[in-house]
Amino acid sequence: MFSYVWPIALVVLSNVAYHICAKSVPEGANPFASLTVTYLIAAFTSMLLFYVTNHGAGLFKEYAKLNWAPFMLGVVIIGLEAGFIYAYKAGWQVSTANVVQSSFLAVALIFVGFLLYKEALTWNKLVGVVICLVGLFFINR
Repeated sequence: MFSYVWPIALVVLSNVAYHICAKSVPEGANPFASLTVTYLIAAFTSMLLFYVTNHGAGLFKEYAKLNWAPFMLGVVIIGLEAGFIYAYKAGWQVSTANVVQSSFLAVALIFVGFLLYKEALTWNKLVGVVICLVGLFFINR
């Protein structure tokens, strides 16, 4: 059970800290300058954690196993990070920006799962989409 729960707990805790940090980027700072520091720290921390958690294989051997996804993920993450920083600079509240994007994301991923991964598109999921949209209406009202 722990192996099932701890990753989600890590995501939740990291997301809370993430939004506090994204909202705290100084108003006058260029978001992309901020992200260069962010990713230098992330690269160093990732490399350190690789060596702490890896048992034997070298980093370059692991690099050889990669496909296109990590490279594209790097580009996509910049969009996520910059998007939130700009959203907070534009005046979005920390209590609503993530809820709004998460609701739209949940709806989009239901259809991505159906179209790309052949996941079932059930009535429960479609009702969930409607509930998300109704919730967004009330959150933004």
